[in-house]
Amino acid sequence: MNLIKIFKALSDPARLWIIQSLIQDAPGAERHCTSFGLQLTKATRSHHFKILREAGLISQVDRGNCSLATLRRKEIEKDFPGLLELISTKWKPSEKL
Repeated sequence: MNLIKIFKALSDPARLWIIQSLIQDAPGAERHCTSFGLQLTKATRSHHFKILREAGLISQVDRGNCSLATLRRKEIEKDFPGLLELISTKWKPSEKL
């Protein structure tokens, strides 16, 4: 995992929202990319998930017409201990995205 890619991925409120939502899920839980309540176009959503995936923060699997995202919790905690706790406790979205 590359720290610069992670910081870049986390620099956008929509991507932070996605990560914070995944943190609240059970470890290993898969979420459909439309289940985050983001009012974004499909192309914009895809772009955000691509950046998160390329940073190593999430993995995605395709199932039929949908893509399911999973937080790479173990890998993140191994390489950057405390990062997920910091995101879940310190970042407060100013408004729903």
